[in-house]
Amino acid sequence: MPSDLSPIDKAKFISAKRAAQYVESGMKVGLGTGSTAAWLVKCLGEMVREEGLRIKGVPTSTRTAELARDVGIEVISLDEARWLDLTIDGADEFDGELNLIKGGGGALLQEKIVATASDQMIVIADAGKKVDTLGAFPLPIEVIPFGWQTTQALVEETLVSMDVLGRSSALRMNGETPFLTDEGNHILDLHLKRIGNARQLALVLNQMPGVVENGLFIDICDRVIIGFGDGRVEIHDIGEGRVDAEHLDLAESDNLFSDLSD
Repeated sequence: MPSDLSPIDKAKFISAKRAAQYVESGMKVGLGTGSTAAWLVKCLGEMVREEGLRIKGVPTSTRTAELARDVGIEVISLDEARWLDLTIDGADEFDGELNLIKGGGGALLQEKIVATASDQMIVIADAGKKVDTLGAFPLPIEVIPFGWQTTQALVEETLVSMDVLGRSSALRMNGETPFLTDEGNHILDLHLKRIGNARQLALVLNQMPGVVENGLFIDICDRVIIGFGDGRVEIHDIGEGRVDAEHLDLAESDNLFSDLSD
């Protein structure tokens, strides 16, 4: 186990290391975006270099594409791949039914497209991402820049009739300017506190003019791997309805990824 990492980073490392075991040579793999997914890309890069793993990666952001190339993974587009064997990504929240909130890194649109074009989706996370009810993490929605304030007002008005506790929203910023997604869109973060009916909310949001996509991933994730700082992992499998506990024995000298920052 890398000794100079924080407990959270160790947990991310563990979950990524375990998820990498599902990847086999010849696969086309969706590569997620965010700090936990970055550990996964690093792990797969090591397998490519050290074990001869042969995969084609479809990144969900320009950041992930750059990292994948840096570590030696062959990168192709989703159009080239057409369909994927597996997507591995992080999440900002997940509940007992493995429904997710994603988009904290701003790549929710590409992440959802890639995940739904895959035979299965695995989420890697630390234990802090598990919740009883989604909504504590702000729900991102991607909106086109034209008339975004009108879209924001429409969204907030619609939230009055939804089963949520909060109804405020904020334009995501990058310093003094609005954050832009890879598609050149804005993101509104909805501060809902609790989402009573995530499926209904996802459908309603996507019917609004100006909304491109929302960060609710409903019935998309097949398996969640939770890592712990002491080497333990929990594998939650929605299809089999079971939770398996394992322990990964990692050498103290296994410190290949200590240069990776959030």
